[in-house]
Amino acid sequence: MPVDQFCMDAWTGRVDPEADSARWHQRVQPLADASQPGLALLGFACDEGVQRNHGRIGAAGGPAAIRKALANLAWHRDAPAYDAGDIACDDGDLEAAQTRLAYAVRALLDAGHQPLVLGGGHEVAYGSWSGLAGHLGKQPAPRIGIINFDAHFDLRDPAHVRSSGTPFSQIADQCVARGWPFRYACLGISRASNTRALFTRAAELGVWIREDRDISESTLEALGRELDAFANDCDALYLTLDIDVLPACEAPGVSAPAARGVAISLLEPLLLRLKASGKVRLIDVAELNPLHDIDNRTARAAARLIHVLTSSD
Repeated sequence: MPVDQFCMDAWTGRVDPEADSARWHQRVQPLADASQPGLALLGFACDEGVQRNHGRIGAAGGPAAIRKALANLAWHRDAPAYDAGDIACDDGDLEAAQTRLAYAVRALLDAGHQPLVLGGGHEVAYGSWSGLAGHLGKQPAPRIGIINFDAHFDLRDPAHVRSSGTPFSQIADQCVARGWPFRYACLGISRASNTRALFTRAAELGVWIREDRDISESTLEALGRELDAFANDCDALYLTLDIDVLPACEAPGVSAPAARGVAISLLEPLLLRLKASGKVRLIDVAELNPLHDIDNRTARAAARLIHVLTSSD
C-alpha cells in the first residue's frame, strides 16, 4: 500500500520493568503486506481544507502529535496494531490527497484491518468515507451510517469550494449518484456556530441532530438507545471525531475551539456504546492543531478517545 511517508520514529517512550506493563510504543509495528488483521493507524497530514475554509492552519501536524500522545499510553489490547504511515498534502492538491487516502483506506479494509485515520482537517472525512464505500461497493446499496461528533455540520455547498466544511455534502452527493441511502448523525452541534442555511440543509438531508446543549448526564441513556437504533439500521458504521466537539478548556488545540462543547466524560459512554455494536468499520479523528495546543492537552484528549475505542478492556 503506497503512502507518502512512514512514521515509526514517533513510537518511543517509557519502558517499565514489571511484567505485563507494555505501552503503545512497545506494541505498534510497521504495517507489512503479510501482517495479520489488526488496527491500522493511517495519518492524513493535511490542512488544505482548513485553509480553504478560513480556519486556523496547523492540522497537518495532527497525526504526529496524536502518535506522540498515544505512544506512552498503557497497552490494553489483545489484537495487534500497526502504523501504516502518512498520506500528505504538501502541494495544495486536496482532491488528489483525498483520492490517495481513499485508496489506502480501501486497501486496509480489503486486507481485513480496521483503519483509524489520524487527521488532519475534517476534509479527511471525504477520503475516509470514499475508501469505505469502495470496500463495500460490491454490495447493493450498502447502508453506511456516518456518526460525527462535531460542533459543525460540515455541510457547506462544495460547488463554491471543497474544504473542511464540505465533506458530508460531498458524501451526500455521492450517495445520490450511487443510489445509496445517506445516513448521517451529527452529535454536539453548536447552534451558534452553524447558520440557518446549514440547519436547513441538514433537515433536507434527514440528518439526525443532537446539539451540544442536548447532551448531559441526564440524557445519556436516552441518547445511547437512539444510537443503538441508528446502528441497528445500518450495515456498517463510519465514526468520525472532530476534536473541536470538546470544550476549549479540554481541547484548545483545534482549528475552531468550542465555547461550550461536549465534555469528554459525556462522549466516552456514547463511544463505548458504538464500540459495543460491533459495526464500526472505520474511525477517523480530525482537526487536532498542535500549533495552538496547550501542554499537549488536545493531543492527550485525542489519544484518550482512541484508547477508549480500541482497547480490549
